Amino acid sequence: MTVKLIYILRLKEVIHQKVINDGESETTLKKQRSVNEITLKWGIYFIGLLIMSLGIVLTIKADLGASPWDVLHIGLFKQLGLTIGSWSIIVGFLVLFISALVSKRVPQIGAFVNMLTVGIFIDMYMALPFLTIPDSIIGKMMMLTAGIIINGYGMGLYISARLGAGPRDSLMIALTEKIGWKIQYIRSSMELIVLIVGWLLGGPVFIGTIIYSLVIGNVVGYALPQCTRLADRLIVKMGKTKHQTIQANHFN
Repeated sequence: MTVKLIYILRLKEVIHQKVINDGESETTLKKQRSVNEITLKWGIYFIGLLIMSLGIVLTIKADLGASPWDVLHIGLFKQLGLTIGSWSIIVGFLVLFISALVSKRVPQIGAFVNMLTVGIFIDMYMALPFLTIPDSIIGKMMMLTAGIIINGYGMGLYISARLGAGPRDSLMIALTEKIGWKIQYIRSSMELIVLIVGWLLGGPVFIGTIIYSLVIGNVVGYALPQCTRLADRLIVKMGKTKHQTIQANHFN
């Protein structure tokens, strides 16, 4: 009887310890998943910004007119010096400041990262010696088209990471919430104002500006679902791989 009782008590201890170990393993797994997911999201975010910045520079180098915000950045560069990327950062900071005043909220960390890295990436690409203005109009149109598509997919990729909107989109959202207008009206009004100011400063406004403004929304609308599915698959795949690794180590 005593031996049987000791056996039962021992079995209970083993079961209890296994439950504790399994709980600790599950907690460790959840923490590891969270860290891996955040790391992967930031990786996707930076790659998206890197791609988007390349698209921006290609549209500038095409020499057929830049996007409204880049017309402003280039106009400021022509009048006051510095670099186009530097003005992208400075304008982004001012836009974030206005956004914070309007919304009465501190912008997400992703907005600050976007502001800094895009400006740095723009200057990096602008300094590449092999990225020159094409000689022919066909070459310029091809570069403009490539720039718009690459820009759109870069935007789709960084948005799919869900780490916060960029400075200009943050202001657009803040004004939409404050004024109550539809988001497309707010966006069009903002871009029209910066386009006029940039043009008055000597920024390049031409056929490419019109093409970009008309097409970029559709490109992003097409690219975003694809990029979101890709990002979600990568996150799920990483989670499964890590889970299998931890399980294998646990049983070994």
